[in-house]
Amino acid sequence: MASKFTRSNRTGFLMAGPAVFLIGCFVILPFLFAIAFSFTNQRLMSPNPTEWVGLSNYEALLGLGTLTLEPEKDATGAVVMEDGEPKFPATRSFTRGNPDYPQLAGMREWFSFDHGGSRTFVLARDVVFMTAVVNTFLFVIIVAPVQAGIALGLALLINQRLRGINVFRAIYFMPVVVSIVVVSLLWRLIYDGQSGLLNNLLSAVSFGMIPQIDWLGNPDTALGAIIGMSIWQAVGFHMVIWLSGLQTISPTLYEAAAIEGASKTQVFRYITWPGLRNTAVLILIVITMQAFGLFAQIDVMTNGGPLDSTQTIVFQAVERGYVKKDISGGSAISVVLFVIVLSISLIQRWLTREKS
Repeated sequence: MASKFTRSNRTGFLMAGPAVFLIGCFVILPFLFAIAFSFTNQRLMSPNPTEWVGLSNYEALLGLGTLTLEPEKDATGAVVMEDGEPKFPATRSFTRGNPDYPQLAGMREWFSFDHGGSRTFVLARDVVFMTAVVNTFLFVIIVAPVQAGIALGLALLINQRLRGINVFRAIYFMPVVVSIVVVSLLWRLIYDGQSGLLNNLLSAVSFGMIPQIDWLGNPDTALGAIIGMSIWQAVGFHMVIWLSGLQTISPTLYEAAAIEGASKTQVFRYITWPGLRNTAVLILIVITMQAFGLFAQIDVMTNGGPLDSTQTIVFQAVERGYVKKDISGGSAISVVLFVIVLSISLIQRWLTREKS
């Protein structure tokens, strides 16, 4: 006869069974397939059979190289100038069929920098993917601290017992419950370069001195515009998490601080912030994971443009896997993203661990 403990475990397994089955079918199994496909040349709607290509997909994504060149000189030995700057040989003469540089074959110029009269070109096999990686990390680095800081400020403001405070909480949280697609469409209208609300507002405030800006059509402002919208859209969600952490701090600590005559800065430093440590760790992890998954805003607002200035890792994975039917390339990008996110999660875990 089964014991009560055994029956309880059996009931628990039966209750968890459907969820475990669904997670296995729609999360774990597809990820295992992605790892396997990333080592092949699998494509959708291709008449060619699938072949094992090893690390070729990863080499095509992550391949980097450098090329240092001296400026061109004329017959007298003087440096050739073009538009007031030294003229350098074209990199394509080194990356296209040059037997002296076989390791650079197929690479394209990513960026360059001058030093000591020469110029070093950083080359990549997939410049668009490298741009996507940089944009994703830039998005995470900016959004994580700014969004967390604004959310904490809002939480401190509404963590008071005042009449009507719930109205402000609802207003701040409202963008979170609206679909990100709808929010992106609305902000695309706000950022419109011709008659957008933001341009009209800036023009009115500056009495017409600020010119019209094509926020999403300019490579210099497109990513920043998306960052601003993303911070606004999700700040209410993290505000609620901060607020829940604030309400777990014992009021007696604040009463004791008031009796001792502690300033607001001292109260925040020695009572509020230490009491929010676990909440801060949670928010840091959540924001980072959400930021690395940036896709919907890009897909709706810019489609990766202009000039690939808003490409991200997830957008590249979807673009190649479904739009270009390159399952192997999209799978390789997904695996690279998994490794990046896992590494950062482990680093965050180590940095925020309990120290004895």
